[in-house]
Amino acid sequence: MARPDGRLNHNLLDEDPLPQDECGVIGVWAPGEEVSKLAYYGLYALQHRGQESAGIATSDGKHIKVYKDVGLVSQVFDESTLSALTGHIALGHCRYSTTGGNQWSNGQPTLGATPHGTVALGHNGNLTNSADLYDRIVERHGRTDFGELAQGNTTDTALVTALLRDQPGDSLEEQALALLPTLKGAFCLVFMDENTLYAARDPQGVRPLVLGRLDRGWVVASEQSALATVGASIIREIEPGEFIAIDADGIRSHRFAEAKPARCVFEYVYLARPDANINGRSVYESRVEMGRQLAREDTHDADIVIPVPESGTPAAVGYAEESGLPFAQGFIKNAYVGRTFIQPSQTLRQLGIRLKLNVQAHVVRGKRVVVVDDSIVRGNTQRAIVRMLKEAGAAEVHVKISSPPIKWPCFYGIDFATRAELIANGATIAEITAAVGADSLAYISEDGMIAATGQPRSTLCTACFSGEYPIELPPEDRRGKLLLEQPAFPGMYKRVQTGCEPGPDSEFELDDTERPLRDALGEAAPSETSLSESAQSESAPEDSAQDTAESLTTKASR
Repeated sequence: MARPDGRLNHNLLDEDPLPQDECGVIGVWAPGEEVSKLAYYGLYALQHRGQESAGIATSDGKHIKVYKDVGLVSQVFDESTLSALTGHIALGHCRYSTTGGNQWSNGQPTLGATPHGTVALGHNGNLTNSADLYDRIVERHGRTDFGELAQGNTTDTALVTALLRDQPGDSLEEQALALLPTLKGAFCLVFMDENTLYAARDPQGVRPLVLGRLDRGWVVASEQSALATVGASIIREIEPGEFIAIDADGIRSHRFAEAKPARCVFEYVYLARPDANINGRSVYESRVEMGRQLAREDTHDADIVIPVPESGTPAAVGYAEESGLPFAQGFIKNAYVGRTFIQPSQTLRQLGIRLKLNVQAHVVRGKRVVVVDDSIVRGNTQRAIVRMLKEAGAAEVHVKISSPPIKWPCFYGIDFATRAELIANGATIAEITAAVGADSLAYISEDGMIAATGQPRSTLCTACFSGEYPIELPPEDRRGKLLLEQPAFPGMYKRVQTGCEPGPDSEFELDDTERPLRDALGEAAPSETSLSESAQSESAPEDSAQDTAESLTTKASR
């Protein structure tokens, strides 16, 4: 079990989790540098992209070492651990699960053997043809009990690692170029062998991936915030459909597929850090412009504009600028409260959101308040926020959302609620307004959101808002977060029980004080069943190359 982190997580209410991105990745090629520490600090800057597990692999030219564990970057690594990860190449990964449950065996980087050496691999995104890739492995080998698959890894990343060793080619580079065109969905891959660092981005470029320069090397990372943190200068984005290799001979670039951009618009809305820059557009400025556009589309007579920290702050700044209303900090967010693993009393359970967010009553008392946030998922958070503001004496509360209603699930690397749980699916604006208790509620239009990004509509994925998926989806029975843990995939299912760990706060996730809003709308809340999850160990087949690779994997004893 991960230790208490003492830091605020993304969610203001545990039963109303915000959309979560899958992962953050970083790769470093820098002879003479402490590459493990560069990867560590890069992951620190990417922690917002995944908080379930973290791992780093390094190579000294002869051996690859991997260290990973469940928890935040700061929980998993310490000085002694990083000192043992020596070499001139490093690969770092922080994970939020969108394929495979949250368990140690699903942590990354993955490790595997190839005819040309060992490969360590990290992945941000979500493949849509995982079932086909599984079938391909079974067809070729008649089994899946080798490599990380034998250790209970049920992710699409493990499938890619296993398939790399079967591809034609005289080097890992050639093998990767043979495999990449067969992968479907969203993927930013950063991987390495003993001597070379590699990176690849899917043809749609759904998730961001950037290239940076160090004085004595190179860095690739999910966002440029990681480059800035380790002192690397931004060179450019890895292009959609591009594969690069970095070694002592420099950088080589290959085009493995035609670029068909469909960048995730939700990166601009919420997922990326505000200091990111995606396709030449500042994420912070996009969010400020979303607030301005929201004010143009719907302005109420009010006294102040306040954000829901921290994700609503840039849009609230833009709303205040455009509307001419004063900007104020109506909420104070506790920066040191996270999952404490201490069960609260019934009284504290009823406080809910107040454990993490407090109203400045003197700021809102007697005021007509516009409160700005980036999105609504289930709606419980907005309901609690409105109630807190009115209890603090706000005369009116007008909720403004800087994205359109979320009505559809994502299959490209964001873990939304199921469609049945999304409050905007099946409820009108008036019904949602009444359910959250606001005096009014307004969402930005889809056109307004897209205009704020500065990107052509044709180059963006808006599936979670529009239901238009730019990458073809497989049948329903061949997709889903826990797909490979189902009985239909016996090679994986026999090693892992189906389900997700309930987590330390599960005992009050459906507390009556914060019931799902569908109850307020007179609809039955979706039932949720949590099953404990455990990996069953099995012996790997006798394969000397694979045994060598697996022996280098270190499981942290936390």
